[in-house]
Formats: sequence, structure tokens, C-alpha cells
Amino acid sequence: MEHSDNTTGTDRSLLRQLSRPVLAFVGLVAAGVIGFVTLGGVGVVNALFWLLDPTSIELHFQTHDGPATLVKGYAIVVLTGLVVAGLWTGETALSAAFGGQIQTELSRMQIAQQIEKLDDHVVVCGYGTFGQTVAEQVGDTDTQVVVIEQQTEQYERALDDGHLALEADASREDALTDAGVKRADTVIGAIDDTNANIQIAVLASQLAPTVRLIVRAGDRQDETVARRVGADEVIIPEVVSGKQVCERL
Repeated sequence: MEHSDNTTGTDRSLLRQLSRPVLAFVGLVAAGVIGFVTLGGVGVVNALFWLLDPTSIELHFQTHDGPATLVKGYAIVVLTGLVVAGLWTGETALSAAFGGQIQTELSRMQIAQQIEKLDDHVVVCGYGTFGQTVAEQVGDTDTQVVVIEQQTEQYERALDDGHLALEADASREDALTDAGVKRADTVIGAIDDTNANIQIAVLASQLAPTVRLIVRAGDRQDETVARRVGADEVIIPEVVSGKQVCERL
């Protein structure tokens, strides 16, 4: 449903951008017809034909009296306007259809180049509430953060928060590789899904055996499984929250 809403929004944006050049084109066609009817004394059909085939103006005035020079001059102005309006419409359509996509791809290429230069950074897999908190805390130090987030909304939020981010599935090898896991200091499985975090830990340990692994888990049983697959530290948010409350009592 969200994808459908985004598509509808894009369609409406495209229509708004196209409205002005299209209206200009239609207005010029109407002006051309009215002008030819008024100046040349022809019917609407013939006036439209003059717009399609300007050479017919010369043929018309070979057998009819009238201001041939004035009509020809008017035709030049109108046809020039139609060409400009047509180019405007085409440029607007192309820009609306592909401009944003091109800009997005360029931005992602720049992020990829920046990540390639990183060493000893922290890879945060997932940018929900937990992932955001972790990324913010790490970002407050001098350590660079790379976020991997599959959901577009959360991915864009990570970018807005100033983090390097990849829109990808962190449980895939190519995503971790693109995030520079082999050069990273720490990988944090911060997704609200223990199984996904464990998969990330397994894959990360295979790609980078020396990387530090921190896994978010749902309960004590999940913690045991996470440690068995190589997690150096397991965080259970509910337990941590409970301890913080007790410390303040």
C-alpha cells in the first residue's frame, strides 16, 4: 500500500510539472488557429492544417487575396513557439521521470566511495529505534557509522541524520561487503528480529573473522544462541532498560 501511495504521489508530481508546458503548447495551438481564422479568413479545419503544414499557406494565397505576408509572419511566430513548448514539455517529462533517479544514483555512488575509504568503522544493521540510538551514540564519538537498512523510510532517515547508509538487506553478503565489513571494527545486529541479527552475525564472522559482533536479542534463550554463533556481546533491550530503572531507584 505504501508503494502504491508513493507511486501515486510521483504521478501527481509529474502531472503538475507537465501542466505548464502542456498548457503553453495548447494555448499556442489555440492562438494559431484563432489568428489564422482572423487574418487569413479560413475555417478552423484549414487553420489547423496550416499549423501542421505551413507550406499550404503559400498555396492558399496563390489563389486567394489577403495579407499573405502578415499571415506568414504570424505563422513563423506561432510555429517557433510550438517548437519551444514541445521541447519544454519533453525536457520536463525527462527531468521528472529520470532526474530524481539519476540524482539518487549519483548520491549512492558518492556514499559507496566514502565507505571504501573507511577503516575501523561501525556497521549498524537496522535503523529502528534501537539502531538509531546506537548510531547516535557511536556517532557522538569520532567513530564513523555505516547503516544498512532495508526499509526506504528508515534508510532515508539515516541519511537525514547524517550517517552513511546503504538501502539493502543486511543479512546478504553483498550488503555487508558494500558496508566494508572486512575493514570494520564492529558489526551491530540492531534489527527488531533476533533471527535476522543472528544470521548477520554468522555471515559477518565468516566475511571478517576478527570483527567484533554485537547482537540485539529478544530474551535469554536468544542470547545463548547468539553467543554460540560468535557474538561477542548480546544486548537485550528490555533487560538493559530494567537495569537502568533499578539504578535510578
